[in-house]
Amino acid sequence: MSVTSISEISSSSTKSFEDAVRKGIAKASETIRNIRSAWVKDQEVTVVDGSVKEYRVKLKISFELE
Repeated sequence: MSVTSISEISSSSTKSFEDAVRKGIAKASETIRNIRSAWVKDQEVTVVDGSVKEYRVKLKISFELE
């Protein structure tokens, strides 16, 4: 039997939503073992002078407990 936990994190990037997701998962992997999946709960952008300056995502990451 396995037990899975879910953690919510936020991440940002100046490049894209995809880059923000990749950075978030990479950073979470430094302290969370056995990550099995992730999904984007929310996404937003920061706009300055009519131009997108930052992409932000809120991720839910599931991982198997040892």
